[in-house]
Amino acid sequence: MTTPSNEWTEPLWFDLTGEQKVLLGSLKDFLKAEVAPGARARDKSAKFPIELVSKLGQLGILGMQVPEQYGGAELDTLTTALIIEEIAAVDGSLCLTVASHNSLCTGHILHAGTPLQHKDWLPDLASGKSLGAWGLTEPGSGSDAAALQTRAEDFGDYFLINGSKVFITQGTVAGTYVLIARTDPARQGHHYSDGISAFVVEGSSSGLLRGKPEEKLGLKSSDTTPLSFENLKVPAENLLGNRGQAFKDVMEVLNGGRIGIAAMGIGLGRGALEIAAKYALERQQFGKSISTNQAVSFKIAEMALELEAARLLVAKAAALKDAGRDYSVAASMAKLKGSVAGVQACDYAIQILGGYGYIQDYEVERMWRDARLTRIGEGTDEVQHMIIARDYLKRFQS
Repeated sequence: MTTPSNEWTEPLWFDLTGEQKVLLGSLKDFLKAEVAPGARARDKSAKFPIELVSKLGQLGILGMQVPEQYGGAELDTLTTALIIEEIAAVDGSLCLTVASHNSLCTGHILHAGTPLQHKDWLPDLASGKSLGAWGLTEPGSGSDAAALQTRAEDFGDYFLINGSKVFITQGTVAGTYVLIARTDPARQGHHYSDGISAFVVEGSSSGLLRGKPEEKLGLKSSDTTPLSFENLKVPAENLLGNRGQAFKDVMEVLNGGRIGIAAMGIGLGRGALEIAAKYALERQQFGKSISTNQAVSFKIAEMALELEAARLLVAKAAALKDAGRDYSVAASMAKLKGSVAGVQACDYAIQILGGYGYIQDYEVERMWRDARLTRIGEGTDEVQHMIIARDYLKRFQS
């Protein structure tokens, strides 16, 4: 990577290391030169930017937490979150590709895979030679993830998977899939999260059918599609983790993903804040800058406050994760705060820009559309409230 020409501009509570400065500076150069100029056009065309994704692989962004022995950057979680935030501030669609590839598919293999599976699958994912997709959500199981109905029948040397998934990021462009299926339906009566297993699947596998990409409110150049499986044959050695016990791994993967989605929300909100602040300083009304109007300046203050509070929650969750401690509630707090603060910042930016905020030239409307997904993906606001409330109420039980 080259020496950065752009320094990290956000005020942090710690000093960046030399390696972090180089990494973030190189990324900022790349985003400014190659990502920002075409973000609006990609939003209009909804075309997946495979060339940009390939270049991110060369920068090490597609294997951020993969060990160096498998070609990854082996970054800590906080640095990973800062990178996700930086990409989101420029292009939410590209950010979602990076976040989901790293935290979901690659993250699941990294968390639950054997050393041999790591060797077989991680190098291509880390380099960007293969993009990753993660198949959990189904038409009848969204927030209730354990209610999934996709089945994997055991034939000894292989499994046959039948069923369907929806809202799969990288659904049509992935080369590697982690699919969640029920292998032991008889155990569902004991506890319905029992009997769930995970499998690594080649994108070229017969029986893996990709649907039509979804037409979405935002994140339009991120690939999202349904999948269906018709006697999808998967070798037994592709079982990821222990048979029938993958639900705990799924929850761990989602916890990690929530840190990334929180950072994505913060980045989108930060991008909108930067546009709104610059506009407020330049826009003249009644003979003076609208930045002198408290109705405007207080919105700027609240945007900055909420985004910084969310960034601190991300840092807490990241530190707990890297220390090997329980970070599930911290991740839910970060995800809830980061997504809500991001959407609110984008909404305030539209309000500050007025009519200009509602047209595409100033891009805050795109950021609002992109940010809205962060309050749904990796667990809705309501799910995060449930997790947080359950944890705190448990503390006061007699």
